[in-house]
Amino acid sequence: MGYVEELRALVGKRPLILPGAVAIIVNEKGEILLQERTSPKRVWGLPGGLMELGESMEETAEREVYEETHLKIEKLKLIDVFSGEDYYTVAPNGDQYYSVTAAYYTADYQGELRPNQEEAFSCAFTSPHILPEKMVASHRKIIKEYVAKFSNR
Repeated sequence: MGYVEELRALVGKRPLILPGAVAIIVNEKGEILLQERTSPKRVWGLPGGLMELGESMEETAEREVYEETHLKIEKLKLIDVFSGEDYYTVAPNGDQYYSVTAAYYTADYQGELRPNQEEAFSCAFTSPHILPEKMVASHRKIIKEYVAKFSNR
């Protein structure tokens, strides 16, 4: 049982604050890596997930990206931290949470891209200006922030 599951056993469906991290991985063409997630719905999003005890936000991003894509990322640059009322969610099972997400970008990655089939149907590099219709809303905001601040550098 993981940390969040242990908390849920204690607090039930009450709102939690859940810290996590995502990464925008940029290839040589300036495209970004998206994954078609298996849960909670079949939508596109950025690789990332929740922090485990003792991790830094950067370590969370690195671990989650590796678990979900088999890519090792380095030299993360902070885009921003996303939090507040707009990041309140009620999961399909009724669990409530406010996410606090550190978003990073990097062009420094290695490995063979292989999506973890438990978490993603597929992964693909795409233009940050042409995003899929079915996409995690908060990830769309993160990508827009990345484009506004960093994509021309």
